[in-house]
Amino acid sequence: MTSNAFNGSTVPDLYEASIAELQDGLAQGLFSSVQLVKAYLSRIEEVNLKGPALHAVIETNPKALTQAAALDNERKEKGSRGPLHGIPLLLKDNIATLYEEGSYALLGSVVPRDAFVAAKLREAGAIFIGKTNLSEWAGASGVAMAVGLAAGSLGTETRASIVAPSSRNNIVGIKPTVGLVSRSGVVPYSSNQDTPGPMCRSVTDAALLLNFIAGPDPRDEATLHQPGIVPDYVKALDKNALKGARLGVPRSFIRNMKAIEETFNSSLDIFRALGAEIIDPADFPNGEELLASKAENLVMVVDFKVGISKYISELVKVPTGVKTLADLIEFNKINPDLELPGPFYTDQSRFIEAEGTQVDDAYFAALAQNFDLGRTRGIDATLARFNLDAIILPTDVLEPKPTAIAGYPLISGEYFPDGVEVLPATPSPLHSQAPGVPFGIAFMGTAYSEFKLISYAYAFEQATHVRLQRRAYNDAIPRTQLVSVM
Repeated sequence: MTSNAFNGSTVPDLYEASIAELQDGLAQGLFSSVQLVKAYLSRIEEVNLKGPALHAVIETNPKALTQAAALDNERKEKGSRGPLHGIPLLLKDNIATLYEEGSYALLGSVVPRDAFVAAKLREAGAIFIGKTNLSEWAGASGVAMAVGLAAGSLGTETRASIVAPSSRNNIVGIKPTVGLVSRSGVVPYSSNQDTPGPMCRSVTDAALLLNFIAGPDPRDEATLHQPGIVPDYVKALDKNALKGARLGVPRSFIRNMKAIEETFNSSLDIFRALGAEIIDPADFPNGEELLASKAENLVMVVDFKVGISKYISELVKVPTGVKTLADLIEFNKINPDLELPGPFYTDQSRFIEAEGTQVDDAYFAALAQNFDLGRTRGIDATLARFNLDAIILPTDVLEPKPTAIAGYPLISGEYFPDGVEVLPATPSPLHSQAPGVPFGIAFMGTAYSEFKLISYAYAFEQATHVRLQRRAYNDAIPRTQLVSVM
């Protein structure tokens, strides 16, 4: 634990503080939730719009300090609710908390209730201090976790929106099986691919958050088909979990990233030293057919048209008056300065394409093809063919399509290479790669194999501890610590 001295005791360094360390400090009375919230809000204030202007947080919660004070009083009078009592978290801005959602077209809208995942975390005593930024309707921000703007966060993924930013920001992301975590109250993209999941600085923190958000929800039918009781994912944290594990490398998916591939190859020796058997190559029998398929696009655009109209219809209030995808397209045309800012974000062809679709035989055929390619003849066939426990790849060269169309889990841990070429030479608007850019190692498995994948990711993490080997850019790290507000 990195720490700062205070009155002869130590308090955690908020750049890297774990949820357990923070909870221990709260339990000992070293600091309060009010002080913790003040410190994190000050850190956001330092770097979000000022200084490096990271724009990682789109809004902060004006009630956070009041909620923290109430939880401090509850701790004194009734005791702790558990490991998340008084812990500050961030949520991606498409997760409902009775605030507006991530589009000007829905600005000022009122949701009927907290999203299921938000309600579960709030019930556990968590404090939502703000919402992380996102590309409109999608994307996610891993920046806030990378520089310590909260104790943990939730993102959502349709196609790499948890694992990709986690990989690039040297943090841990868990994309659960579709159906393990409820999507009710989350702005939808694809009902067949969407899922919320944790984005944290360690496998331990991510597993802990998953414990609280997993489970059935009557408002999300996909969660009503979970196989039995949801396991305690914290019990998956076993340093010896890789002993005897068979891990396959689908080498044909690793393309065009020589430096990352070389660093990934060196990591295979670490897996072997930890007792794993590496099967390399372990290529998908239908790999080329899977990558060439156009079925995913049809399913996603139809799902978006249906899902977004249903979501808007359930809002209590929408001041802009939009009701359907067609209304959103028209709003964007009328308000291009808000919704289509140049020079990089002027296109809404995806919306227009989705508006022209419908739920028909072609849609159902595409959905069946997705499941066949991603599940039956894809991930499940590869696991069976090579007798694998899991599949591993570098997240940055990982083709997200197999787990996306299958709805299967994916976990990204931390690693980093040197010798990466700067591309593009002129940022547009950012460089996509550069020397020392982090990348995750992705653990892929069959449906509801999160427990096993978490155990492998944890064992690798504990053997390498790579996150602190390369800290974030110094000017981007806020200086406020708990001692600054005590």
